[in-house]
Amino acid sequence: MFQAGQRVGVAVSGGADSVCLLHVLFELASRWNLRLSVLHLDHQLRGEASRADARFVEQLAVQLGLPFSSTQVDVAGLAAERGENLEEIARNERRRYFAEFLRAGALDRVAMGHTRSDQAETVLFRFLRGSGTAGLAGIRPVTAEGFVRPLLDVERAEVEDFLRERNIPWRQDSTNTCLDFARNRIRLDLLPTLQREWNPAISEMLVHTADWALAEEAYWDTEIQRLARQYLTFKPPVVLLRADQLRDLPVAAARRLVRRAIETVKGNVRAIDFGHIAAVLSLASQTEGDGRLQVPGVDVYRSFEWLRMAPPRLDNLENRNFRLAIPIPGKVPLPGGGATILLELIENKPVTELSDSRYNKSVYYLDGDRISGALEVRNWRPGDQYRPADHSGDEKIKVLFQQARVPLWERRSWPVITIGEKIIWSRQFGPAADAAATPGSRLLLKVQEIPA
Repeated sequence: MFQAGQRVGVAVSGGADSVCLLHVLFELASRWNLRLSVLHLDHQLRGEASRADARFVEQLAVQLGLPFSSTQVDVAGLAAERGENLEEIARNERRRYFAEFLRAGALDRVAMGHTRSDQAETVLFRFLRGSGTAGLAGIRPVTAEGFVRPLLDVERAEVEDFLRERNIPWRQDSTNTCLDFARNRIRLDLLPTLQREWNPAISEMLVHTADWALAEEAYWDTEIQRLARQYLTFKPPVVLLRADQLRDLPVAAARRLVRRAIETVKGNVRAIDFGHIAAVLSLASQTEGDGRLQVPGVDVYRSFEWLRMAPPRLDNLENRNFRLAIPIPGKVPLPGGGATILLELIENKPVTELSDSRYNKSVYYLDGDRISGALEVRNWRPGDQYRPADHSGDEKIKVLFQQARVPLWERRSWPVITIGEKIIWSRQFGPAADAAATPGSRLLLKVQEIPA
């Protein structure tokens, strides 16, 4: 959890667990040369009582000679504004505030006062919500961000015994007895009932479940990193994977790979449950077809053999339509940062360069003497058609998309070059027949698409 000399912020609410944690770390700090400070967030849920908690924690920091940092957040106001769960908002705001110190490099660790009792309650809470193994792993002792829980193997009763033996005061939060909150109902009602009527060792069993699940997750995390490198294509902010490859994986691996893809796009897997993962796998289960579904924070799209996961509203019309003048010679970056269109005028040499375009689908040649008028590059629009050089008549580009199995989401920003309303070139499908260069062309207009 700690390395010698680290700067550790101790999250202290004023309650028994966090006060105990602060005193324990204060006693141990000299052994590891830890530099402690005290962090407090006032949720403003209990008026003067909340402000008194903040003053209590500040005075505790002063008594121990430790730096103190605090802030206030109107959690009830945020919950009403967002229409979200009050407990979830409070938890997220605490993490956000503490994480700021880690991201800024002001602290190396933030220590939090979660206990073994909290672990049992968390595992039961997540089981009731339908969490998989990752959720049942419960509260992590150490996280990648730098949060640590030194008391995670200590029961809440042991914490209070520690404080009473040393005559150390703490604050009582009245909201901890309010049954409006789900976690309070689990702690005060459900767990005691299960312990009394079903299993006297229910808390220990739940903690063992967390230990078991955490070990499983450690193994799977390494395995999914390997599978992600093999099966996921990362094009920020988008992740792509092939439906056929997903179908071929064992179900356990496929579920976790989908979960990793969602986490990569969204940044977390909050509110993602078994049903969401199953829906994505169902979308991938058909050998052909397309479809679309939404999971919390992610837009999932199927087209041909591909699945795309992207942030919501990425495909809004205002994000896809563009029309840009392109000089000769010159270059134009395409919107979205995906590529640049480069135009060059070159003389056709005895050994022609036209053979390049037979194999390189990012380079094409037009007859420079046939090009007259201002050129524009724009995205494909429904109804667009032209006659490619190797076709006998006009073709709708939509038909060419289908023949080439171009996924639906790639079509929206597909570039074409026009003179007026006439298309003279399209990505992948090449120049129009009446604009294409021939071995006898004197001047070549080289069209090249350069990936970002």
